[in-house]
Amino acid sequence: MVKLEEVIDEEFMRTQEGPVDDDDWDTDSDSDTSSIASTTPDETLYERILALQDIIPASARRSFNSKVSTASSWVKSGIVLGGKTLWVVSTSALLLGVPWALAYSEEQMVVEEERAQLQQMRAQQDVS
Repeated sequence: MVKLEEVIDEEFMRTQEGPVDDDDWDTDSDSDTSSIASTTPDETLYERILALQDIIPASARRSFNSKVSTASSWVKSGIVLGGKTLWVVSTSALLLGVPWALAYSEEQMVVEEERAQLQQMRAQQDVS
């Protein structure tokens, strides 16, 4: 049969060298965590984000998902309605506004011609 015996290392029994007072410790040096953070991970960002779903409970995820889908459907409906409204307004402006603008400018030209003829007639009457 094997008998196990604990052997104590002399290095553990020796007192450590260094400052005795807590105020003497140098806290300005880099910590060990900086070397851990600088290593490249084996997983992608997408995998990390997917792992975050385990933190949130399933009921909260379902509630959030339903709220997001409701909000997105409202936004989609608003965009579709806005697009249809913009189409109706722009086509109405083209079908009604352009002919009206042409007729108005033509009417202004006729008024200007009549005014010019009237001034010519007055000028001829003043000369004679």
